[in-house]
Amino acid sequence: MDLVIRTRRGLRTAAAYVRSAPGTYLWLAVLFVTTVALHHMSPQFEQHFLRQRSTNIHELSQNPVRVLVASAMWIQGGHWLPYVLLYTVFHAPAERWLGTARWLAVCASAHVLASLISELALLVAIHDGMAPHSAVNTLDIGVSYALAGVMAVLTYRIRAPWRYLYLTALLAYYTVPLATDRTFTDFGHFLSVLIGFACYPLTRGPEKARNPKETPVTTRG
Repeated sequence: MDLVIRTRRGLRTAAAYVRSAPGTYLWLAVLFVTTVALHHMSPQFEQHFLRQRSTNIHELSQNPVRVLVASAMWIQGGHWLPYVLLYTVFHAPAERWLGTARWLAVCASAHVLASLISELALLVAIHDGMAPHSAVNTLDIGVSYALAGVMAVLTYRIRAPWRYLYLTALLAYYTVPLATDRTFTDFGHFLSVLIGFACYPLTRGPEKARNPKETPVTTRG
């Protein structure tokens, strides 16, 4: 009987947490549906299908709004479960802290601006002969730019000195690939982090920064 009670309490707590970050878990639900859909496609059709929803130079020149929205609804590679962890660790706390509207503003800013600027840099590289012309159709979908932006804005949620440890780890995670591989996606991720930092005005509010050693605040809702 005790196990049943604890299980019910655990389920109620989990359900309350999900309700406290509706945007995060609605997005995850969409990603689950689209990931299942990808598993039912042939590899050849999947590549063609995703390329039409990619924020590459060709698609952005044809219908930028459509691909900027659509590209954030698919995961390349077909592995959904890791994103449950990433969304729960980063997106959900950010949404609970900022509120859905401001959290979504951070996500949209990082996703849209990093996509446009990194593709513009790629276009310049093609023009200068530093990248092949076929790169205009490069496959570029996913949620990683928005995730990087949210990870960056969460820096303001953490109290010093933990903030500086988190900041160091975050910068190392995104600057090392940029320095070694120097792909346009690495550049996009680094831009997303900078955009997340620039979203500081959205974090202004009465709630103080959180100490990771403190007990989490009781779930709202």
